Amino acid sequence: MTSIELLGRLDRRRRDIGMTKKELAARARIPMATLNRILSGQEKQPAFDKVCSIARAIGVVIHVGSTTTIEEPETAFEFRRNQARQKAERVARMVQGTMGLESQAVGSDDLKEMVEQATCELLAGSRRRLWSA
Repeated sequence: MTSIELLGRLDRRRRDIGMTKKELAARARIPMATLNRILSGQEKQPAFDKVCSIARAIGVVIHVGSTTTIEEPETAFEFRRNQARQKAERVARMVQGTMGLESQAVGSDDLKEMVEQATCELLAGSRRRLWSA
């Protein structure tokens, strides 16, 4: 796989999961200008660690050997669903903690239901909400 094909696959995955370049740059912890140069192919020899950071942020693994390949352990939907669940669990823990301080904590079944409902709402709603911090 050529570097142009590799970068094209990374950008296609970004679009498939519904992540903006701005969100990807933040998740990969690289400057937006650098991300744009890398994905557009303007960066003639992008730093391998930066390319790996991009890949990790969108849930793919790059294998380098006699040929370079990309592995997508999860489909785009599975990756979005896992992101939604993680975010829903974080929010539920914050709510549970606040309610616990007020002696109004909910039981584990109710907490699971809150997480499931929030996961569904995140998947059905704006993709920006899904990827925001």
